[in-house]
Amino acid sequence: MAYKTILAVLDTAQNAPQISAFGTALATQFSAHLIGCHAETLSAVPLIAPMEIPDPAAIQVLQEIAQKETAQVQQIFKLHAEGKGISTDWRSFMSSAGYSSNPFMESARTADLVIASQSDPSHADHRADLESFLFESGRPLLLIPHAMTELKPVRNVMIAWNGSREASRATFDALPFLQGAERVEILVVDPPDRSTRAYLPAGEDIAASLSRHGVNVVVTTDEGSGGSASAAIEARLSGKGVDLLVMGGYGHSRWWEMIFGGVTRNILDSMKGLTLLSR
Repeated sequence: MAYKTILAVLDTAQNAPQISAFGTALATQFSAHLIGCHAETLSAVPLIAPMEIPDPAAIQVLQEIAQKETAQVQQIFKLHAEGKGISTDWRSFMSSAGYSSNPFMESARTADLVIASQSDPSHADHRADLESFLFESGRPLLLIPHAMTELKPVRNVMIAWNGSREASRATFDALPFLQGAERVEILVVDPPDRSTRAYLPAGEDIAASLSRHGVNVVVTTDEGSGGSASAAIEARLSGKGVDLLVMGGYGHSRWWEMIFGGVTRNILDSMKGLTLLSR
């Protein structure tokens, strides 16, 4: 099994070199087709009083700015993909919905894997709504930390496992990475009480399933840590040399997580390494 269609989200000129380089490296690794995608969100247009109609001059300026950025991002993508011996495709969309637009979602939903950059708070023009994208695309999303400059081989993987639908989706969506890894650790944090009819301890069932796919897997259980699941995951990641974290995204609704916090949001804010999310 391998990823054969990879879609790279190139949302700004700042992260386009990073994502283009990572995308071409992954496409080369999996002999995949790489799609470079840029969606320009049209800004609100000033109105002219007293009739309150859109200002034609402002519309033209905004369109020229958007077209200039799109051309710049496209050039960066082409420069990185040239001479790599991979098949590529470029797609750009312009709408008020940006990365939530139907054409963009239709492209994303036909990909095996979507890659994007982690939101960088130091760049005010970072516009990709990764949380909405994760909710709506239905595809696995591989996030690259904004500070990461080089794609290293994925040798050690950690799966954050809680037995949920989201965790299951993420685990099997990551199978090409898992099969190529030297070691895969399944981390079970504070497993709930299980039925006496359960055949295996928490995590052992998914470990057995992955082993049948040729994955070298071990199970670690973190019980009674007293902290949050995200804290347990982060503690395990530090100093472990983990190249990729695999986890389900948003077990609760986004509104619940926005108000009360949650594992997904905490990991997105603090991630230091590659993170594959599915929902």
